Amino acid sequence: MTKHRLTPTLSAPRVASALLGACVVLATGSVGSAALADSRPALNTPPADAKVSEVSQNRPASTPLEIAAERLPKVSAAQVLDLAAKQIGVRENSQGGGTKFHSWYMSSPRAKETVARDGGSIQGYANAPWCAMFVSWVGEMAGIRPTMGWDAYTVTHAKWFKNNQHWGTTPTPGAVVYFDWAGGKDLDGIDHVGFVKKDNGDGTITTIEGNTGNGNVEQRVRPTSQVVGYGYPVYAD
Repeated sequence: MTKHRLTPTLSAPRVASALLGACVVLATGSVGSAALADSRPALNTPPADAKVSEVSQNRPASTPLEIAAERLPKVSAAQVLDLAAKQIGVRENSQGGGTKFHSWYMSSPRAKETVARDGGSIQGYANAPWCAMFVSWVGEMAGIRPTMGWDAYTVTHAKWFKNNQHWGTTPTPGAVVYFDWAGGKDLDGIDHVGFVKKDNGDGTITTIEGNTGNGNVEQRVRPTSQVVGYGYPVYAD
């Protein structure tokens, strides 16, 4: 079975220490190169006066992510899901890597930060589990990384949403969904991550995920009993 969880080499206390003060600062660094910015797919961006999503609608921005969203393009959940869906069929190589998500992450400034935090080397990401890299890539290409976050480690990415007050238990379209295959609810037990496409209303959700099946980007249907929680980027309506 394809591995999903990228496990840092740091001990648990050092990981916890590295998270202190993480919040939105970890997501707002520079892209790193003009080439990365130029590689973003064109999106059908809503008008400049489009409202921020319901987490901040009808009241002043109050969370770090809402404040960050005021400086970003207005991108809807539907646009992000469309971008994610266009990646369906992308497949890893026989070593478990080789995707554009790996290449992007390794060339980003975030890779240096996570190596400093977790140990190892940038080259170690070349064949690493990539579900979180996929989610991070989508956020970067959509131009909303400061409210999507970026990381190669699912647990840290989930804690970033929680530390920024954008964590909950409701499956909304475009939410970032975190799974524990054993059905646990502890963030430290997270195994996998993807995007919610739809709440099916029957105890399941339809998702778009990277590093799933036999190492592909796929649309899946998952039981909510395996969901630890959801991170909520800030979207335009």
